[in-house]
Amino acid sequence: MAAGVRNSKIDPYFNKLKKWKEEFQLLREIVLDSELTEDFKWMHPCYTYDNKNIVLIHDFKDYCALLFHKGALLKDPHGILVQQTENVQAARQIRFTSVQAIDEMQLILKDYIDEAIEIEKAGLKVEMKKNTEYSIPEELENKFAEIPDLKTAFEALTPGRQRGYLLHFSSAKQSKTRESRIEKYIPHILDGKGFDDK
Repeated sequence: MAAGVRNSKIDPYFNKLKKWKEEFQLLREIVLDSELTEDFKWMHPCYTYDNKNIVLIHDFKDYCALLFHKGALLKDPHGILVQQTENVQAARQIRFTSVQAIDEMQLILKDYIDEAIEIEKAGLKVEMKKNTEYSIPEELENKFAEIPDLKTAFEALTPGRQRGYLLHFSSAKQSKTRESRIEKYIPHILDGKGFDDK
């Protein structure tokens, strides 16, 4: 198997790390032992095959992780893949809290990386949930009835923007909170903007 392509422009990122420094360096070596190309996306080292994202090294307060972009397609014989939240459809993480844990799993990690590359080479895709499979909160349905233009504008949004709003509105436990979130974003929706658009 060909070695990966190291990107020296990312070296300063690794050198600046305070937390998880040793862990990141070992993960980098493991990933670069494959045929992936090192890049920098979403403010983290990202490894690609034929310009397609395969795996990302990222950190959190309590752990660092390898994030497989199509992790939902991996077989996971060791049961180590983690779905970050129930709304994450494709990506899966393998989490670490020490350099020793990574070192002990090197061969397993290489197997997972190799499988992720084969998935990409085969052109496999994660079957994403359609927006019609997300429930529309009752409070939003009521607003649609009250403001027909809102429903028209919402349906004209891209599927990703619709999903963003549905997840944000639905995640509120109380009806009152859902209503206030919907009220806040009515102008955005009418302007054709997504949840994160300015």
